Amino acid sequence: MSGVTITSGVSIFNGIKFTVTAAVEAIREIAVSHAITPFVSVYPWSSGFGTKYADPATLPTGSGYAPQFSPSGADLAVSHAITPFISVYPWSSGFGTKYANPATLPVSNGFGLTFSPSGADIAVGHATSPSISVYPWVSGTGFGTKYSNPATLPQGTGVGLAFSPSGTDLAVTHTSSPFVSVYPWSSGFGTKYANPATLPVGAGYNVAFSPSGADIAVGHATTPYVSVYPWSSGFGTKYANPSTLPTGLVGGVAFSPSGADLALQHSSTPGISVYPWSSGFGTKYANPATLPLGFGTAPGGIKFTPSGVDLAVPHQSSPFISVYPWSSGFGTKYANPATLPTGIGWGVAFSP
Repeated sequence: MSGVTITSGVSIFNGIKFTVTAAVEAIREIAVSHAITPFVSVYPWSSGFGTKYADPATLPTGSGYAPQFSPSGADLAVSHAITPFISVYPWSSGFGTKYANPATLPVSNGFGLTFSPSGADIAVGHATSPSISVYPWVSGTGFGTKYSNPATLPQGTGVGLAFSPSGTDLAVTHTSSPFVSVYPWSSGFGTKYANPATLPVGAGYNVAFSPSGADIAVGHATTPYVSVYPWSSGFGTKYANPSTLPTGLVGGVAFSPSGADLALQHSSTPGISVYPWSSGFGTKYANPATLPLGFGTAPGGIKFTPSGVDLAVPHQSSPFISVYPWSSGFGTKYANPATLPTGIGWGVAFSP
């Protein structure tokens, strides 16, 4: 379910009666992938965690790295360590029977994971060449025949993935130079776009397009840890760095649904940094009062809810997931789920 619920109440101040309204996240689900069995945990979400859903009958076979709901919300995919490296389940307020594995498996640990905006394709980044595998996807049927590899492969481990909002481009961050590669996409890879004039510095860990598709952000391993470029069927000139840099490797990158904010998850305290965004970085928002415990660097990291009123970050120390109200700044952290994820939180996703 999408959208927000508007709640109202009557308050009295100095004898004057007035109505207060507030946006509350509509009922949906939040999926957290983590390092210890069952490797993925899903909860109802409505401005707070509900009771954890039962685990799938067939678990992912290793540490879960990135969960992703399909655009319709009818399926839930998880990339993971140990073959088959990707597991997809029908989803309807609970796990259905796992879909059959693709005929051609990813060739090693699955990291970044994304569906195309139409839901017609599913892409997974992995640790061994060709570093990315993309398949047709039909809900209720499953994987089609793997698409041919791109003519120019990503270099090193394929870590983060993102389709452009139109679905016409597919970006992958990777661990060897040029650290980010973007391809035209139309039921197959086109010729790789030219590299940006100013490359990201160090291994690329995550990537996100802005909701309008006009900008592309790359999280990477070496200072300034994030590089953002205008995007129009190719990279424009890199935007200036934020005045307050992230404090370590950026493994999670997310624009808010409105495009007005850019959130980064990184490997040193405070573990999360959010900036106003308008064709450039604004002044960093104040840190949350309760910081995430431990740091997260996986490609399934930080996410806004589809309505933008909450912001979730998985992390390496208990409770392994932290969620905050968001309204141009952090609200008070929501209570932890009654049943915590088991082990390092590597990824998070909200249903549409």
